[in-house]
Amino acid sequence: MKEIDVCQVACVDQERVDRVKAILNPDETKDVAKIFKALSDETRMKIAYSLYLEDELCVCDVGNIVGASTATASHHLRLLKNMGLAKYRKEGKLVFYSLTDEHVKQLISIAFEHQKELSTLD
Repeated sequence: MKEIDVCQVACVDQERVDRVKAILNPDETKDVAKIFKALSDETRMKIAYSLYLEDELCVCDVGNIVGASTATASHHLRLLKNMGLAKYRKEGKLVFYSLTDEHVKQLISIAFEHQKELSTLD
């Protein structure tokens, strides 16, 4: 028998609906969605996870890790920086990137931890 994953009757708990709607901020949810959109690219996720694992990497190392040119790695790193997920510092002719803060590190860590748990369920 096919499972139905939609309510079969209309039932709205108006108190709950009102409580959540009062908290939801459209601008905030849009900005949070942008973070996940930036991380939805496989290359950028590889880069973010690499930065999580090593704390800081130069652009050349990042390119080597993800199998991309320095220019491509730089493009992805710049996007992560513009989204507030990464920061950089210059040291002579080298540019080193790291994740912005502990929140970003936790986000990356939890995503990979969750995926590993899902993999064990298969």
